[in-house]
Amino acid sequence: MNRYVTGSVIRKLRESRGMTQQALAERLYVSSKAVSKWETGQGFPDISLLEPLAGALGISVIELLNGEEIQNRNRSSNLKRGKLYVCPVCGNVVQSIGEAVISCCGITLPPLEPEEAEGEHSIHVAVMEDEYYVTVDHPMEKNHYISFLAAVSDQRIQLVKLYPEGNAEARFQMNRVSALYAYCNRHGLFLWKLLRKKPCPGSQG
Repeated sequence: MNRYVTGSVIRKLRESRGMTQQALAERLYVSSKAVSKWETGQGFPDISLLEPLAGALGISVIELLNGEEIQNRNRSSNLKRGKLYVCPVCGNVVQSIGEAVISCCGITLPPLEPEEAEGEHSIHVAVMEDEYYVTVDHPMEKNHYISFLAAVSDQRIQLVKLYPEGNAEARFQMNRVSALYAYCNRHGLFLWKLLRKKPCPGSQG
């Protein structure tokens, strides 16, 4: 766990629900003085109270620790509005349909913010029948490499995990794909939008 709930967070969430300190205390079987001490920074709720506290406030434990209630506005479940997360410890890749609090290896992960693919992170695309053949001219060394390539449509995400000393290449089904991503383990996420660029059959862009 890399952070703990603060008094200001408890107070903000309690007040947003129109709940008094006494009402919250009764839900947790503690005194109102205990809640007051938490909110004024004179103490912390015991770790055994985190789950019931989160339940009383109507959020998840991760949201409570993160200090923010997450509301997913992507109700149509359009994957083009999704977000990607990468754990710096284990390399786990997580994709969400919309707003979320993602935790891995005890770390709350920020959503990746893509940059335009250029330079050594340029994404090259060729059309091979009904597939995109995607390559990146980038070192694939032990400590510096492209970790994954991904193709995103409004219906699904196709992701190919890559490893050092291999090739930075992958094939993806073309159907409805609108964006391609490459993730460098040192420099982050890079984006190539197919809506702006139309690769020619058999050629690279």
